[in-house]
Amino acid sequence: MLVLSRKKGESIMLGDHIELVVLSIEGENVRIGINAPKQVEIYRKEVFESIQKANREAATHTLSPIQIGKLVRKKSE
Repeated sequence: MLVLSRKKGESIMLGDHIELVVLSIEGENVRIGINAPKQVEIYRKEVFESIQKANREAATHTLSPIQIGKLVRKKSE
């Protein structure tokens, strides 16, 4: 892990197109601004982990033929 120190108003560049800016520091809280292309998905880690968990669960969930039939009928309505 690379560890960097930054002060309020200073930035870190990730590649050519992503900039992290320290906006403010209040006690133990640091506000970070992110400038990145719109196609770059940005999530807080806890949200990202929740999305990954939901995707894993959805990928392993199996549907019975009856459930599949209900979904197909519902979509065609």
